[in-house]
Amino acid sequence: MATTSDPSVSFEKTDTRHDEMHSTIEDWIDELVDHVDDAQASEEFQEWLDVQSRFHDYSHRNTLLINLQCPEATKVAGYNTWRNEFDRHVKEGESAIWIWAPIITKQCPECENSPSYHEQSDCEYDETSPDEWSKGLVGFKPTAVFDVSQTEGEPLPELETEATGDADDLVPALEDAAADIGVTVRIVDAVDWEHGDAKGVCKYRSKRDLQPVVEAKARTNQADLAVTLIHEYAHALLHADVTDETERAKREVEAEAVAYIVGRYFELDTSRSAFYLAAWQNDDADAVQERLGRIGSTAKELIETVDG
Repeated sequence: MATTSDPSVSFEKTDTRHDEMHSTIEDWIDELVDHVDDAQASEEFQEWLDVQSRFHDYSHRNTLLINLQCPEATKVAGYNTWRNEFDRHVKEGESAIWIWAPIITKQCPECENSPSYHEQSDCEYDETSPDEWSKGLVGFKPTAVFDVSQTEGEPLPELETEATGDADDLVPALEDAAADIGVTVRIVDAVDWEHGDAKGVCKYRSKRDLQPVVEAKARTNQADLAVTLIHEYAHALLHADVTDETERAKREVEAEAVAYIVGRYFELDTSRSAFYLAAWQNDDADAVQERLGRIGSTAKELIETVDG
């Protein structure tokens, strides 16, 4: 396999390989942090953040409802929201996705009902008039939403995060290294992909068999496929003993930093990882630095395993 693209660095000399690799990886992480800061300040990223802020963060119950009715859904909003907020229109003949929307209205301080239900209840509260009551949650109602794939109109801004470069030999090498890394790997045809817009996933065979299974969606861009495999391999190595969901989410940063380093070692352009990390840690690029130890050791392990 190729060595680092920096001509002043060589990982081939066995007597200095460890120190040079450690130093170079630290330098690359410093550069990645700088790229994340630049990405956060870019007009492209700010436009993307603005659009994301207009989508609701749905409850777990509504997320389940959405997945049951439209498993491939990625971004959903109401008919009028698509039209007024995003200048997109629901295509004719599309079936709505039904969720529960909160009903927010004036609420009796005593029985917590809306004025109309308060009048029909046995509640005797009359210290203030309904006009003076504060608003609160009084119930839920079924509401129709539609996925972006069911609409047409002005395009939504996307963060282009694909890696580029020559990875025709790297993808087979990553597949061959799976057993040594301790994972089962599957590259799944796009027509059979069951994980929405995710490029890859790392899961387990079952609750009893905890060997990681990495699945990646097949695509023409072999460089991006290779980086996805590296990212999911990193998850397998980093997260096997992590059960806290908050910490698992934070370690997404680590997995992408590992993918950036290993991809760069194999001479792929992984600079767009900065946008990916900015989306995960948009107020704390230094999180990458704080996790340097795990990032560096995992990157070195993967490089040495794949590169023989």
